[in-house]
Amino acid sequence: MKVVLGDSTREASWVEALDDAPAFDAMLTDPPYCLLTRRRKKGDPREPKGRKNEGPEVRRFEDVREYHEFTRAWMKHAAARCEPSAPWVIWTNLLGQAPIAESAAELGWAHRWGDFTWAKRTRESNSGEELLRVVEVAMVLGREPLPELSLADPPRCWAAVAGYDDDGEAERWGSHPNHKPFGVLEPLVRQWTRLGQLVIDPFAGSGSIPAALVRLGRNAACIELRDEWAERVRQRAKLQRS
Repeated sequence: MKVVLGDSTREASWVEALDDAPAFDAMLTDPPYCLLTRRRKKGDPREPKGRKNEGPEVRRFEDVREYHEFTRAWMKHAAARCEPSAPWVIWTNLLGQAPIAESAAELGWAHRWGDFTWAKRTRESNSGEELLRVVEVAMVLGREPLPELSLADPPRCWAAVAGYDDDGEAERWGSHPNHKPFGVLEPLVRQWTRLGQLVIDPFAGSGSIPAALVRLGRNAACIELRDEWAERVRQRAKLQRS
């Protein structure tokens, strides 16, 4: 597996990640969500006050237009370096769906095959009842319409139910805010990639996607902006190979 410390909006990072490979076969990634800067009525930034989705791992944008520009900046490199048949599987929140779909369509990935939903399990504090919250989905995009299944094909999976850290890997590897448990990633990897294929993740974060790819016999190439997280990705991948 190749782990590149770099910026996915820059061409050099993609060139280094692909190394000698002419193109990648699929993209599965979890880019920064469209989270906007919190401001007071007069425009001053609000203090984070220990809120969730704060800290150096979380990027915020001034408005949706800035997020759209950011999405175009990294996505154009993906379009230039992938097989024409490559599916794009991109995690996002509600506000980020339109910028991602529009940017992808401009580059030829105009068909939205579907949305894979993570029903995140949470617990009510004063009861034994568990609730499912849908905060993020993985958009599945392609250049051509989604192929129809034959009667002999297994069904496609479009949802998973899991807690944030069902397998304990988030806590073990630094509790990144965008961690995804293996039980959520496994159906995506099995459904949209094949054994031995080269799959790129230009926003490696905690390494949950690269670790799942290696565990399921795929070749992973990834880019991560922050040095400490890039090192965690390398260590997680080594454990999956051993």
